[in-house]
Amino acid sequence: MDNNPPGWLDANTFATVVHSAPLISIDMLVENEQSEYLLGLRNNRPAQHYWFVPGGRVQKNETLDAAFLRLTTEELGITLERRQAVFKGVYEHFYSDSVFGEQPSTHYIVLAYQLVLPAESVQLSVQQHNNTQWLKTNAILANPNVHQYTKLYFNGL
Repeated sequence: MDNNPPGWLDANTFATVVHSAPLISIDMLVENEQSEYLLGLRNNRPAQHYWFVPGGRVQKNETLDAAFLRLTTEELGITLERRQAVFKGVYEHFYSDSVFGEQPSTHYIVLAYQLVLPAESVQLSVQQHNNTQWLKTNAILANPNVHQYTKLYFNGL
């Protein structure tokens, strides 16, 4: 028996999944009162050392509503329901690396949601990010350290 929470796989099983199948995730475009968006400097692969929007994987047997509640709590420090967000579309992310290192590659199918929140109500996860910043759309698109997949969310805004 492993010590993982329900829905979380042991490292060997998860490595097999990452190697073999796409992962489903939710990314959050968190906007404040000044029309700035929250970005975190990622600690982990993939997209390590790039500015990225908060988000995370949907777990086995977890509904999208439950995943959204969990992810907003874990990533933003505030519990929100999916109905409070605006769905912005489905995206695909292809990375040459993964949480395990340079191999295997990672494929995400991402559901993007936009939230408008007071900046002071958000506390971005330090497990995933070692720095945070709020940027306007034009600054996100112009910054070479913002990951290309994050920029895709803002091309139409």
